Amino acid sequence: MDDFSKLLKDSQSAVERYIKYRIHSKADAEDLLQEVYLAAYQNFSQLNNQASFKSWILSIARNKCIDYFRSRRFFPEIPLEELAEKDFADSRLGVSQISTVEETFRLLDTKDRQILFLYFFEDLPQKEISVLLQIPVGTVKSRLYKAKQNFKNRYPCFTEQQKGDDPMKRLPNTLPEYHIKADQRPPFSVKWEELMGWFLIPKLGESLSFGIYGLPDRKCSHVYEMKAVGKARVHGIEGVELTAREASGSPANDPFKRTFIAQLTDTHCRYLAVIRNSGDTRDYITFLDEDRFFPNWGFGKDNCGNEIHLSPKGTIQRTDDVITSDDGTSMLDIVGRYTVTVGKKHYDTVCVMDVESRSCNMVTEQFLDQNGRTILWRRFNRDDWALSHYKKRWSELLPENERLTVNGSTYVHWYDCITDYILYK
Repeated sequence: MDDFSKLLKDSQSAVERYIKYRIHSKADAEDLLQEVYLAAYQNFSQLNNQASFKSWILSIARNKCIDYFRSRRFFPEIPLEELAEKDFADSRLGVSQISTVEETFRLLDTKDRQILFLYFFEDLPQKEISVLLQIPVGTVKSRLYKAKQNFKNRYPCFTEQQKGDDPMKRLPNTLPEYHIKADQRPPFSVKWEELMGWFLIPKLGESLSFGIYGLPDRKCSHVYEMKAVGKARVHGIEGVELTAREASGSPANDPFKRTFIAQLTDTHCRYLAVIRNSGDTRDYITFLDEDRFFPNWGFGKDNCGNEIHLSPKGTIQRTDDVITSDDGTSMLDIVGRYTVTVGKKHYDTVCVMDVESRSCNMVTEQFLDQNGRTILWRRFNRDDWALSHYKKRWSELLPENERLTVNGSTYVHWYDCITDYILYK
């Protein structure tokens, strides 16, 4: 058996799952699989590292799926997966606004989704949409207006506090002024049990609220209420079920609720599964769904999760706003000790930096106090992150925002998170 055949045999099931999950037509899925295998065979000589074969052939499959949907974009079926790929939705690195956009998008009827997708995501002019859909330009305009109104009516406004809001009311609508000052004392070791990106400790009885604040306007765009609601088991592994409800979502049948299954051990904290609501369907994504789970939720070798006992390792070095990591690889490490002042409160913290551990061109700063709780979380995008979608670099989109230089590349501050922990600590 030659190298290509052996590598394909080892990866074939993952490729088939990827294609058949996305393409509902069995015949089309089979045709697309053959296209993927043919393209991989023809380009196999260009693969420098055979150890990367699986991720390489899955990238071919992904591109073939996108081409498939684009060739059929005048049909009612809309490739919602492309929205997530463009803006990386929510993951263990937190939530981006696009996740709410995507979920609102799913709630619309087919005609509304179709017209909004072609106009906003494909950037097609109304005349071209008219040709594709074989309807008059005037009809395109009226359908587009109606679809935008329907989207607006369903999209939650998270900064409006409703009567009956309880713990979330305590989070301010505007991010308080804060200052970060480097401390010359050596950084302390810390026990960090929080779930990466979502701040809740996966133990029964735990709960918190956190807010997302855009920069530079500092306005709150989302508020989440997190709760540990009960024990759970995923493929025989014990964990805890957690829910995240956005502030304006109604408790019953909330389309904006996320559910996670996570596990906390004496050494690590990790995601086991994510449950998403897609209309009337609950979609379970577990650590066995390699191509769907690991890019967004997996961490560490064999999804061992993040270490909870943190001490500086020296794998990431920071001098002011310049960060370098060993061999330029992605990793997580404590980079220093800082006093974070929020309003009139002062917190003794260490800064944990995550340098592209998801390989998606972003880094985060997480300031933890000696209890291992997050005081402040900050996200930075590499200057060219999602350039094909936003059409501009982040230094152009957010020229006033702070910048970091990470392994020689520019990263731009996008948004911050704070939790209600700092309100009563």
